Amino acid sequence: MKQTLSFVAGLALMAQVATAETPVLRVYAPDYFASEWGPGPGIEQGFEARCDCDLQFITGDVLPRILLEGDRTDADVVIGLNSDVTVRARASGLFAPHAQDVSGLTMPVDWVDDVFLPFNYSYVAFIYDNTKMDTPPTSFDALLDMPDDVKIVLQDPRSSISGLALLLWVKSIYGDDAPKAWERLAPKVLTVTQGWSESYGMFTDGEADMVLSYSTSPAYHIIAEDDTSKSAAIFDDGHYLFVELAAKLKTTDQPDLADAFLDYVLTEEFQTAIATSNWSYPSKLDPSLLPEKFNLLAVPDKAIFYSEDEADALRRPALDEWLKAFSN
Repeated sequence: MKQTLSFVAGLALMAQVATAETPVLRVYAPDYFASEWGPGPGIEQGFEARCDCDLQFITGDVLPRILLEGDRTDADVVIGLNSDVTVRARASGLFAPHAQDVSGLTMPVDWVDDVFLPFNYSYVAFIYDNTKMDTPPTSFDALLDMPDDVKIVLQDPRSSISGLALLLWVKSIYGDDAPKAWERLAPKVLTVTQGWSESYGMFTDGEADMVLSYSTSPAYHIIAEDDTSKSAAIFDDGHYLFVELAAKLKTTDQPDLADAFLDYVLTEEFQTAIATSNWSYPSKLDPSLLPEKFNLLAVPDKAIFYSEDEADALRRPALDEWLKAFSN
C-alpha cells in the first residue's frame, strides 16, 4: 500500500512539474472573441498544437484595462483592438513592434503600421431583412430620407466600437453638415443600445427594420442558419472600414511565444478560421479560400478609412454633435 501511495504521489508531483514547466501565453481579448461561439476556442486549440504552451484568453474591455495596468500588466499579447483607438494605445508606449511582413495583406487599404497587426476587417453597414424591405437605401442621403416609421437601432459611440465607427462614417460623408444629418436620422432611431449584441438581437427579433452592424454580418445567417433574408444596404458614398488588430506588449515575459502567436495570426489556418468564427474578412487570405457563400455578400465599391490621428482628432467633435442630436 505504501508503495502504491508513493507511486501515486510521484505521478502527482510529475504532473505538477510538467504543468509548471508549460509556458503560458496570456492574451487579453474582448468578451465576444473568447466566447464559445467566437473565434477564441478554435484559435486556442490551433495555437497550442503548435506551441506546446498554454494559451489563456483574459476577457474584458481590452484597452482600458491595459492602460490602467500599465507596466504591471500580465498580458503578453492583446487582440481585438480596432483602428479607431490605436492612437491612445500607441501613446501609452506599452506595445512593441510586431515584426511581421504585411506586404501580402489582402485588405482594401495599404497597411504600414509596424506595431498593430490587422487580423480581419469588415465594413460598417446597416443590415435589413430583404423579405420585408424591397427598396433599401443606396446612399446615406437615401437612408436619411426614409420615412420616420422605418425604425433603426444604433449602438452608443461612448461604449461601442461600432457606434464610434458610425460617427466617423457620418463625419466623412457630411463634414460640417454632420449635425444636420444626425437631426434627420434621429426620428428614425428606435433606441440606442450600449453594445452591438443587444441591438442586433432586437433586429433579429423583429423589433427594428434596420440595425447598425457590418457588411459581413449576413454571412452568419447564410452559412450557420441557411438564411438568406438578411442583407447589407450598400451605399454609393462608400462604407467605413473597420479593422481589428493584435499587438505584442513590451513587458511580456514570453517574447518568443508572443512573436509565435503573431506569426500564427497571419497563417492560412488562423485566417481561414476567422471568416466563419468572427464573420469578417481575413486580413491575409486569398479570396478564393473564403467560404463559397461569402460570394453572396454585397461588397462596397469604396472603403472610407481614417488614419489614427485623423480618427482621434474627429472623435470628440463628432461625439458632441451626436450627443446634441440625441439629447433633444
